[in-house]
Amino acid sequence: MDKFVVNIIHRPEMVPEYAEKVTGQGREEDIGRKSLLTESLDIFKTQQECAHKNGLKTTIQMTYASLFNEEAISLAKAHHEEFGDEIGLTLLGLPCKEFREKYKTKDFCIWMFSMEDKMSIVDDVFGKFREVFGFYPESTGSYYMDAELTNYIKSKYPSVKCAVATCWEEGPKAYHTCNNSWYTFMDGGPWAPWIPSKQNTHAPAANEEEDSGIVAIPHLSRDLIACYDGNGSNFGTHPQNVLRGMIYDSKTWDYPYLYNLIDQYRSLEKYNNGYAYNMMFVGPGWMNKMGRWEAPYELLKKSYEDGCAYYGKLKKEGKLVDMTMSEFADYYREKKSYTEPECALWRDILYGSDKQLFWYCDPYMRACVNMDQGGAIVDLRPYAAKLEWPVGIGTPHIQDASYPFLIQEKYRAGYFTHYAGEGTVRSAKITYKGEEVDLCQCRTKAHFSQEGSERILTLDPVDIEFSDLTVKLQTRIIFAEGSGAIRTERRILEMSNPDAEVDINEYMVACYGTTEYTEDMSDIKLSCVGKEDINLDYEYKCREESLEDADAVTAVVPPIKTKVSLQAEGRVKTGYIREGYAFSPMFTLGYTSKLSDKEVFTTWLKLEREN
Repeated sequence: MDKFVVNIIHRPEMVPEYAEKVTGQGREEDIGRKSLLTESLDIFKTQQECAHKNGLKTTIQMTYASLFNEEAISLAKAHHEEFGDEIGLTLLGLPCKEFREKYKTKDFCIWMFSMEDKMSIVDDVFGKFREVFGFYPESTGSYYMDAELTNYIKSKYPSVKCAVATCWEEGPKAYHTCNNSWYTFMDGGPWAPWIPSKQNTHAPAANEEEDSGIVAIPHLSRDLIACYDGNGSNFGTHPQNVLRGMIYDSKTWDYPYLYNLIDQYRSLEKYNNGYAYNMMFVGPGWMNKMGRWEAPYELLKKSYEDGCAYYGKLKKEGKLVDMTMSEFADYYREKKSYTEPECALWRDILYGSDKQLFWYCDPYMRACVNMDQGGAIVDLRPYAAKLEWPVGIGTPHIQDASYPFLIQEKYRAGYFTHYAGEGTVRSAKITYKGEEVDLCQCRTKAHFSQEGSERILTLDPVDIEFSDLTVKLQTRIIFAEGSGAIRTERRILEMSNPDAEVDINEYMVACYGTTEYTEDMSDIKLSCVGKEDINLDYEYKCREESLEDADAVTAVVPPIKTKVSLQAEGRVKTGYIREGYAFSPMFTLGYTSKLSDKEVFTTWLKLEREN
């Protein structure tokens, strides 16, 4: 049976993020202030009531602070017995008097501590949980959980089977919209549940050997266009995200966008063998009595009541299944195989455009295809490398947990770029008698289909007009499960002059990094592979080499242990490589060929680990 599964997760944060400053109203900081603790608990009770009166069960993720509060403990036990709520444990909500007195820090992000402190904190929190409840939890989580942390928890507390493990696209975009003060970077992960690999939380496990032992879920279900283009914290199925984004009628307090967003997540079952997922993960700080996001408490409460009511309505209609986190972990492992991808053909439901993105995620890559740019690949993360990326104090990446990209249009320009230089993108150019058109300029729409283990995007044909020739061209993009490869087919359906011949240039402009700022490209090696290999060590000299009938053109990127290659199939083909220069520090892999009426040119983009 097709299923739309929802996780509703509440946490009794006794000291919610931001709330102390609001309730304190200028007084000296006191995270033990009774009014703060009382209000936090009252809000948690309200959130639980919103879910229960709509027939929904929750996962109560106890915070460290709540484990010292008898009323919070009693509520969790009572709701477990009466409503079937799961009692889990979150690594959010660490700050409290007991924590600060022991660790002498205001840090609260578990993945940013040293590994020594991570283990000590986990043992403290899990030990306190067992002391209170008499058992260890089956679920845990944070905004992000790095691989070393996850591996430690699973080895020491094997009962854990599910965890909130990343927040989708919380990177530089989120940082900039928090006045450059939110030092957490975790771009590049899945937007839907996955089984993290032991090597890197973002990269799904390809097999049992790589399996970290948990099922991971995202921290909030995001709008896969609005969040990617802008600040994700404004565009999620958590109702107060929508209020923060000011996406509601200020007179009627209606928010159709919230319901449209939930419905679009429901629709993803069309691309994932009958399965779709959604989640809400909520702490009391969102419903402060003083109001939040320029919205009064009454609207904050109404939005949450309405959100739960919509889920409750779907459940009554048989269109939704509510699960606890541990129940979902069991369901997910029965439903999904390691190599089965997560797919999302996503349309704009906020701005009124016709924009359409396709997202694909499996153990070898995360890729985004933009139909407004003719089916160009505008985001590409090489999960095949399973890049080990330790995070926290004492590592090279204290705050930056992002999985590096090869292509990222928001941080490295994409097609529409500066008057000089290039941006990262995977596209094609068609040339005729000196005139050139990049398919990035040809907006189109995509249609999804599945044939065996292949997920296929068939794009509507585009008309390319030259001064004395019109070409109707169709693109198909094929993701072959378990291959780490993307196949692209360009087919000429018709020409105004059937005897004409056009040139095609299939190309990929790439680099690597996690932010807007360039990395040192000096270790990259470019190659044309064939009868006689041609190699270029990257030296920022703007050099280009080509090889007729090349078997492959490749780039080895040692800093992210990645090898990326293009291969081609056609009657005449020439592979080429190009290094960039200091002002445009990219590299380009490509193939050129000729196309006549009714002909097809096929290329493969392949990702591998290189070490």
